Amino acid sequence: MPLSPVISRYILPVVLKLLYASLRISIAPPSQEMTFRETGAIFAFWHGKMIIGWLLARTLFPGKTLSAVVSLSEDGRVLADTLEKCGFSLIRGSSSKGGDTVKSAMLEVLQHHGMVVLTPDGPRGPVNQFKFGTLRLASSHHFPLLFAEICYSSTWRLRSWDQFEIPKPFSKAAITLHLLELPTFHSEEELQTYTTTISEHFSHG
Repeated sequence: MPLSPVISRYILPVVLKLLYASLRISIAPPSQEMTFRETGAIFAFWHGKMIIGWLLARTLFPGKTLSAVVSLSEDGRVLADTLEKCGFSLIRGSSSKGGDTVKSAMLEVLQHHGMVVLTPDGPRGPVNQFKFGTLRLASSHHFPLLFAEICYSSTWRLRSWDQFEIPKPFSKAAITLHLLELPTFHSEEELQTYTTTISEHFSHG
C-alpha cells in the first residue's frame, strides 16, 4: 500500500530531523576541511545508511545548493517528498531509468558549483557497490567525490537488500569522510577494476 503523501511530506521530515538531532555524531576529519567553495562535488553514502546521510549533507554543506538523486519508483516518490521538505532539489531517475537525463542534470548542478548527493549503490543494489556512472562522471570532469563512511553504535537493521539501518535515538554515529582521489580511466576495464576495488574497501561500512 503506497504511503500517503501527507506522511512523506509532513511527518517523515519531522521524525527524521528529530532522530538526527538526538544522535551523538562525531565527524573526522573536521567538516570545515571539506567546504568545496570553488567547485561542485559529489557527496555519497551507502543506501542502507541514508537515514542520517541526507541530513549529514545539510550539516556539512550549509551554503551549498544540494541536489539529491532519487529513483522514479514508489519508494523514490516517498523519499523525494521527504527530501524536498528538508531543503533538497531533486534529480529523479537512476542508472536503469533515465540514465542520460540524470547524468545531464548532475553535470548541470556540478558545473554551477552545487553538491550532488546520492547513494552509489541505490536504488536496487548490489549492496555497497559503486555504480560505474558515478565514478566515470566524477573522474572525466574532475569533480571531487566525498564518501561518508557511517557507523552506528546501536541500530535496528531491516531485512532488506541494502541491510537498511535505523540508528536508535541518542546513540552514537561515527562519520569518517573520505575524499576519493579518482584516477583518469583510459578504458572501461580500468574503471571496472577501480570500482570493484573501492567498493570492497568500503563494503564493511
